[in-house]
Amino acid sequence: MFKFFQKNTLPPRKSPMGTYHMEVISLPEECDWEKYLPLEIRFIFKQSPEYKEKIRAILSQGKAIGVRTVLRTPENILRAVHIISVHSQRNYIVTWLPTLLRDKHLPKFMEADYLRAREHSEDLDAAVKTIVRDRLRFKRLVLIDEENKGIESHEQRLMTELSEIIYPFAVDYSVFRVIADNARERTKIAQSIIKALLIVGPVAHILEKYARGFGKVFAASADDLLGESAEIMALRGSGFTWRELARRGLILIPVFALATWGAFSVEGFLEAGKILLGGAIFGLSAVALSLTTAIQSIFMYRKNIGKLAEEEKVNYSDPRMRMRMAVKQDFTNPARFGLLLGAVCAPFAGMAGALLGILHNGWALAAIGSTESIVAGITVIFADYINEWRFHKKLKRMIK
Repeated sequence: MFKFFQKNTLPPRKSPMGTYHMEVISLPEECDWEKYLPLEIRFIFKQSPEYKEKIRAILSQGKAIGVRTVLRTPENILRAVHIISVHSQRNYIVTWLPTLLRDKHLPKFMEADYLRAREHSEDLDAAVKTIVRDRLRFKRLVLIDEENKGIESHEQRLMTELSEIIYPFAVDYSVFRVIADNARERTKIAQSIIKALLIVGPVAHILEKYARGFGKVFAASADDLLGESAEIMALRGSGFTWRELARRGLILIPVFALATWGAFSVEGFLEAGKILLGGAIFGLSAVALSLTTAIQSIFMYRKNIGKLAEEEKVNYSDPRMRMRMAVKQDFTNPARFGLLLGAVCAPFAGMAGALLGILHNGWALAAIGSTESIVAGITVIFADYINEWRFHKKLKRMIK
């Protein structure tokens, strides 16, 4: 059942060259049906209305205009982004990639960055060239000769002019596409763990029916440990080293002990009539580790942007701006965002279950204790569709 659900919700596997989609207009009458035209053509009509008749004329001569949109970033670009991020930008993407794609503003490299990259047989300058060279390939207008009459020079000039008009549109899309696909590539393992939690979490919590009290402890711990594994792999995929993760991992030992005590205490709180407290503690005990890591990761990014500022690679002196960028970078990652969202929801789900008097029901515990798993899994699975919807909503505002 899970494979069926995954198959019908995930986008198709991408090829190393990337995948693309083509929208074509070929009839002159289509120019009057703006509601049904591709967004890019509608943008042209809004920005330069005089081109409407020029496009109509070229369509009446047996030509068609296609809008080719890359749906998955090619592997070579994702690899180039990863090289620059890990070896020179302290795992950041949002501080340099948008300006590189929009304005060809090159990220600052230091000699230590070049040395670090060479130690891993990587070339920072070559990575930049790859991104700059291919940055406008994500959205292109193409002229199609449907009647094989040949394409004339004035038609080529027209297509060049149209491409210049949609330049802001195309660049915005390239920024969105690369950042979204980079986040997905960084967290493949974490996303697999989260998707597994959709099945493992509920099964673990059903054990409560057979070992009340101990079932809560086992169930909460199993869910939390797998959630923590997903958090760690998400951070590892973002470029943090095992040494960095191990240093901040020391605090997780007392947190896990506290979570275990909390799970043991739930039954006592419920029997004492402290319903809301018992429900909240049960929810928190199932997310304690991953919630701690979620908070820590923001401060890890906060520390790194401070180092980037010291190296004069970014110009963020305001502590609030640094924190804002740390949060922004952290949550470009759908696995990270889903886990935090699920962790925040878990205590409230526990309190709701307590008020409804269902915390002794194994199936209810399965749902409540796995709130983090379920919310995170759904977020990961639908992240592509949510991001696409948000971006296209932004584009539609540009043509209103």
